[in-house]
Amino acid sequence: MIKISFPDGQVREFEQGITPMDVALSISEGLARNVLAAKLDGEVVDANAAISGDATLQLLTWNDTEGKKTFWHSSAHLMAEAIEALFPGTKFGIGPAIENGFYYDIDLGDQEFGSDDFKTIEDKMVELARQKSAYARKSVAKADAIAYFKEKNDEYKLELLEGLEDGKITFYTQGNFTDLCRGPHIPSTGFIKSVKLLSVAGAYWRGDEKRKQMTRIYAITFPKAKELEDYLFLLEEAKRRDHRKLGKELELFAFSEKVGMGLPLWLPKGTILRERLENFLKRAQVRAGYSPVVTPHIASKELYVTSGHYAKYGKDSFQPIRTPDENEEYLLKPMNCPHHCEIYKTKPRSYKDLPLRLAEFGTVYRYEQSGELHGLTRVRGFTQDDAHIFCRPDQVEEEFMKVIDLVLYVFKALGFSEYSAQVSLRDRENREKYIGNDEDWDRAENAIIHSAAEKGLPTEVVYGEAAFYGPKLDFMVRDALGRKWQLGTIQVDYQLPQRFELEFTGSDNLKHRPVMIHRAPFGSLERFIAILIENTAGNFPLWLSPDQLAVLPISEKYEDYANEIYLRLQEGDLRGYVDHRNEKMGRKIRDAEVGKVPFMIIVGEKEQADGMVSIRKKGEGDLGMMTLDAFMALAGEEINQQSYSN
Repeated sequence: MIKISFPDGQVREFEQGITPMDVALSISEGLARNVLAAKLDGEVVDANAAISGDATLQLLTWNDTEGKKTFWHSSAHLMAEAIEALFPGTKFGIGPAIENGFYYDIDLGDQEFGSDDFKTIEDKMVELARQKSAYARKSVAKADAIAYFKEKNDEYKLELLEGLEDGKITFYTQGNFTDLCRGPHIPSTGFIKSVKLLSVAGAYWRGDEKRKQMTRIYAITFPKAKELEDYLFLLEEAKRRDHRKLGKELELFAFSEKVGMGLPLWLPKGTILRERLENFLKRAQVRAGYSPVVTPHIASKELYVTSGHYAKYGKDSFQPIRTPDENEEYLLKPMNCPHHCEIYKTKPRSYKDLPLRLAEFGTVYRYEQSGELHGLTRVRGFTQDDAHIFCRPDQVEEEFMKVIDLVLYVFKALGFSEYSAQVSLRDRENREKYIGNDEDWDRAENAIIHSAAEKGLPTEVVYGEAAFYGPKLDFMVRDALGRKWQLGTIQVDYQLPQRFELEFTGSDNLKHRPVMIHRAPFGSLERFIAILIENTAGNFPLWLSPDQLAVLPISEKYEDYANEIYLRLQEGDLRGYVDHRNEKMGRKIRDAEVGKVPFMIIVGEKEQADGMVSIRKKGEGDLGMMTLDAFMALAGEEINQQSYSN
């Protein structure tokens, strides 16, 4: 007999060799019908995997993230089976689950494929799913696996096999399709009820621009037709909210081929939006004891050799800038932290000087492949709301918790009410990816875990996602459409202070090494603004709107009064414009609505005669006539009611 512990704390005994599905059946048939996979001692496995000893067990359903991922990975195999049946001779690369659905990279050879084929593949997938074929796992010797894919003439699977150890290779088969895969998978194709192919794109094999470009097909599946309908509705809503579309319509930013891919140009309204966000955080940082600094856009290559960034990222970044002096090489700044280390070193520091908090809205440059660029969310030049806290080891947790408070303040002010935190730790298997010793890493990881627990943050521990110099706490927020985004980050770093030989004099009059905390509540302004645009659909809170109001004179006769009104509004720190166009009032109102302007101030004969204004609010309609002072009080009250206040 073996003991199995469940998430609710219960412990039950079962016969050795029992499967998670058998365990589910012992609880209820209804539960068993919904089990997709299981988490055994923290590892996701097939529902029919044998349990050989005492273990912790979580049964995974569609309601669990790992359950969905298993469902979608199995659906990728089903799509591959359908494609192989419809397009014989197709070769397959990789087909992972992603946050929403899955994709498969395929090589169709000389066969043509396009979105016109989507319906045919969808129908074939549904037909195959109805056969309720089991996903069968089989261990295969490496020589046999190589022979199998040689016969299929699939060079992609053969290349993947090169990196696998004999004895650790498994195939999965469902229906007439067999794939190289470590799993896990759902019990059978019968769980898959509804299918939608979403898009097709080109993708270089293994992300290498020098390799063959394959066809990447994105798709999504669900266990119920209604869930697909709901998803497609949200997909259309996401298109309506797309920050690239709204950014153009609201005249916030633009891109130019002559300037270069992934390098956004901020237009006047977008610049106002950026500045409002920057000023908001700058005020919060001043209250929290940060000192502003500014560093150059380029630096000597040697700076990043010292920090370790060049060894880790140099080959994938912008190449060095060479000067007429053959001994000089510079890099576009990929990080702000090495610069801040050099600022720390500008004078001797005492334990009484710490913590030292240096903050900068620093623009950095990182080379992204052209196929990975996407609006403002993936660019080559972006501005980080970066800060680095240099503190004594005994101050780490206190400072870390203060940064958590700042991040949560930012989220509240900008309307992100649903969030969680990811504790990103070292890869358990591959320690070569990181610099520094285990003792420092253990201290850094424990500080993050303890600080998050002290603040009561809901967290998920993920291994392998740490920065090369230290673990981090990454904040995930859900937007109005339920999508999850990684925004703010906080990192604990014992390594850069060593590499830059940073010191402070302690109370014992000896030299000590400070600890460095990296933090960025927004992450990057570009990405944050993209998410903010989509979360609000461009309807920004009044304090943040580039144009808070539009003054609309009914005709040319009232332009002077309109200008007088607008001047007084400007003096009251309200922003907007006067619409002087020779257009009908209906057109002016419609254009202001389309431009997401919160307030329209209409002035005509009666308003001018009475010294009043007529107010129209976006989404609410006419608010009637009032004095300008009354309107300014109304606007001020709305701003103060918003989380941003002050």
